[in-house]
Amino acid sequence: QVQLVESGGGLVQPGGSLRLSCAASGFTLGYYAIGWVRQAPGKEREGVSCSAPYNGRKYYAESVKGRFTISRDDAKNTVYLQMNTLKPEDTAVYYCAAAPVCPDFDEYDYWGQGTQATVSS
Repeated sequence: QVQLVESGGGLVQPGGSLRLSCAASGFTLGYYAIGWVRQAPGKEREGVSCSAPYNGRKYYAESVKGRFTISRDDAKNTVYLQMNTLKPEDTAVYYCAAAPVCPDFDEYDYWGQGTQATVSS
């Protein structure tokens, strides 16, 4: 049974940092692209970042480039999203998702339950 479980969300002040984790089970992480997708209240889902399998390529939305870093530890079946210099507009539920390749938008095959990140003073 494929399962993705996110953790690490919380409340942080503007300019602060959070590190999200996504623990995968039921499949071999190294064979899949793993992405982070977020959804803020009243807004559409937004693909934040994606880590491709095999070639090490990483993709970022323009809104987070230079502030967020995706990484993966295939041996631990875990993916991370380091979020620095956080802004109030980064407030959203962050979902971990998996697909054979990094999709153009949010066409992932498997999804986690999400973790809330709130940036507020």
